[in-house]
Amino acid sequence: MFLFVVVSFSLIMVVVQTEPVLDSSYVAAVYEHNLILNPDPRVPLSRRAALQHMQKNLDIYEEQAARAAQQGAQILVFPEDGLQGFNFSRSSISGYLETVPDPQQESWNPCTEPAKYNNTEVLQRLSCMARRYNLYLVANMADLQPCPLKTDPSSSCPPDGRWQFNTNVVFRSDGLLVARYHKHNLIFEEYFDTPPQPEIIMFNTPFAGRFGLIICFDILFHEPTVTLVEKGVRQLIFPTAWNSVLPLLDSVQFQQAFSLGANVTLLAANIRKDKLKMTGSGIYTPFSAIYHHAQKGDPEEGRLLVARVPVLDPEWVGQSVATEEEGVVRGESTSSIDSGSCHKESCLDPPPPETAASVPPSSFATFVSSMMHDPFTFVLLNELEGEVNVCDGTFCCHLQYRRLPQDGSKELYALGAFAGTHIVDGRYALQVCALVRCAGLEVSSCGKGVEEAESKMDFLLEGRFGTRYVYPSVLASKMVLEQPEHLETAADGRVTMRHSNMTGGLVTACLYGRMYQLDNE
Repeated sequence: MFLFVVVSFSLIMVVVQTEPVLDSSYVAAVYEHNLILNPDPRVPLSRRAALQHMQKNLDIYEEQAARAAQQGAQILVFPEDGLQGFNFSRSSISGYLETVPDPQQESWNPCTEPAKYNNTEVLQRLSCMARRYNLYLVANMADLQPCPLKTDPSSSCPPDGRWQFNTNVVFRSDGLLVARYHKHNLIFEEYFDTPPQPEIIMFNTPFAGRFGLIICFDILFHEPTVTLVEKGVRQLIFPTAWNSVLPLLDSVQFQQAFSLGANVTLLAANIRKDKLKMTGSGIYTPFSAIYHHAQKGDPEEGRLLVARVPVLDPEWVGQSVATEEEGVVRGESTSSIDSGSCHKESCLDPPPPETAASVPPSSFATFVSSMMHDPFTFVLLNELEGEVNVCDGTFCCHLQYRRLPQDGSKELYALGAFAGTHIVDGRYALQVCALVRCAGLEVSSCGKGVEEAESKMDFLLEGRFGTRYVYPSVLASKMVLEQPEHLETAADGRVTMRHSNMTGGLVTACLYGRMYQLDNE
């Protein structure tokens, strides 16, 4: 097993499971940043004032880069919006914008060639940070790119003739800019543009092979995230500014779920802002997780996580160490290989969903309650142990369970199923089986978010999905992640998750299926 190094301990959890022997490992770091905000982001700032604001956050980045390097980190990831914040208008963010050259078109080291471009102070400082501490550095910033409004009126240019992008930048350990990725799936970001085409961006490292780049809301969509995985990328960089929403999309809950379901390493760096429910970062592999999730009453401060993790790039493992000169990898030139992203036979084309008639009916009445703004069909768990089934149309979920309540505890649990298109704060198609603790003792509370639970549960949760992209999670009381004991996907699309011996009360056990093929219907 691999050992994990943590800067400090305060609700930093480590979940470890024995993994197969691999040829190599590397040390990764992510930083959850207590962002210094612009108090009035709707008011435009001069370039000088915007730089003064960003330098305060960069000063913190500098401190954390030094700490990460001291612990042997080879790659360090900072969060989305970590330099400037959010809630701008299209005009008020203008002072924060820098034009990031395309490293696939030219070679530039901002630290050693600062005079090559004007107004690139942030790029220069990040580049020098990577160079000074001899590590790969990933940061998120606001990028300005010209577009051909005058020369090509038919283009997708905004009326002001420029693109403003939410952008990841990657610097090599000598300061060279090696990758640039523009976020494709925006949410509440009126000041940024969606790039004309999805960008599939990877970069090579000499210590772990390829990494792919995504940002926040991207993780819920096929482009670019699933495309990267389908191209064989098994190590993803994930800067995020994630607002946690229980009971299905808490930050660390879905970070681990994606790592398990896609069979990838995920380096996730989040913002820390308690009023916005922003917290939760981690370093996840299919075998282990180290993460931090703040609790009520914790000091509102940043948190650095450092961990040694196995190399998962299938093209790198077992081969000689790559050279620094490899630089960026073009997505379109990468061969499609078996990524191992599906469990067992799940990479086969999914079968037609089973019918409700093929599932034995539950002996208890069903009811509909809203969860995550979606109408889930629920059935209560009225006994201490048993089997229940619930269907939403032709999509059905099955649960075998044994509940281990604590003395005197009164808690209501329900099994829910949903098959349909989520339409609030984003549009995406789902099939979900979820065992949840209800917020109260009335059925109307089932589906509402809770953070704590007392009842432990041994269970087998199963559904037959019309997609091979199913993301499993087990969330225990006080945002503790549990590593499922057993996950299996059969050739008929049936996904089974089994778990027992919980360390805390069960908040949520979920199989979250994404029907990417139905998103546009």
